[in-house]
Amino acid sequence: MPTSDAPARRIASLLPSLTETACALGLRDALVGRSHECDFPAGVETLPVLTEPKLDPEAGSRAIDSRVRELVERGVSVYRVDAEALREAAPDVILTQSHCEVCAASLSDVEAALAEWTGAKPQVVSVEPKTVTDVLSSFAQIAATLGAREAGFALQARCLERMEAVGARTHGARRPRVVCLEWLDPLMGAGNWMPELVAMAGGEPLFGEAGVHSPWMEWESLREADPDVVVALPCGFDLARTQQELDDLAAATGFIELRAVREGRVYFTDGNQYFNRPGPRIVDSLEILAEMLQPDRFPARHRDSAWKVWRPA
Repeated sequence: MPTSDAPARRIASLLPSLTETACALGLRDALVGRSHECDFPAGVETLPVLTEPKLDPEAGSRAIDSRVRELVERGVSVYRVDAEALREAAPDVILTQSHCEVCAASLSDVEAALAEWTGAKPQVVSVEPKTVTDVLSSFAQIAATLGAREAGFALQARCLERMEAVGARTHGARRPRVVCLEWLDPLMGAGNWMPELVAMAGGEPLFGEAGVHSPWMEWESLREADPDVVVALPCGFDLARTQQELDDLAAATGFIELRAVREGRVYFTDGNQYFNRPGPRIVDSLEILAEMLQPDRFPARHRDSAWKVWRPA
């Protein structure tokens, strides 16, 4: 097993947030493979791709949801780990997750890919972050495994310092009631670490509980809550895709009657790059939320690149 004195030589990362973590720890050159979704920091796209989805990522929200439900009901994984490509990459360590079976290749997928290996097998490290504390703790866990213990502590400290700075600037602010939507058709609130981020950013989170998987929602529940702010951050969708999904939602429901729409406080975001990746950029996600929720206290540095104001067509 790698130690802090013997850095891992070859790392396969099957989750974007773990690829980002490895790079933030200074181990970019040790990466020998990635998931099909790993795209940050720039340059990791050149690494061999070791996974693929069993659905069309370009399909609409409803179609993707239906396909995921079909696969789960059949007891089939949503993703495939390419066992041959993994063997060719010859990693010493494989980074994966056991948090969500439908958002990325899981521990069970990796174990299936390794089932027929002979001889020494790579060490498999799986994380399961559910809260902000879990995310920050995972940095130290991964760092210790990869022989970068001190870098892990330093990364934790940098992230915590920035997060505390945001919390300090929101102290005493009026806290808008906020609904974060992790999926738009059907509606899903945002759980896990998102309620904590909303609270730190100066908002009152609705329809989500810290440390608990994101809940499905009914349209009537959103209408009755009539939040001050709506933030759309669908998992895997960029700005353009999220805007289209919001346009479709508005056309099919009474969305435009919500208080947040009337007051110009509906925001759509790049949920692919932020919010849904429990890695070092969880701090960027917090700062982006603060820009939207407390515009009088935070300059809009990420506007147009990570978030935009949604307005009815």
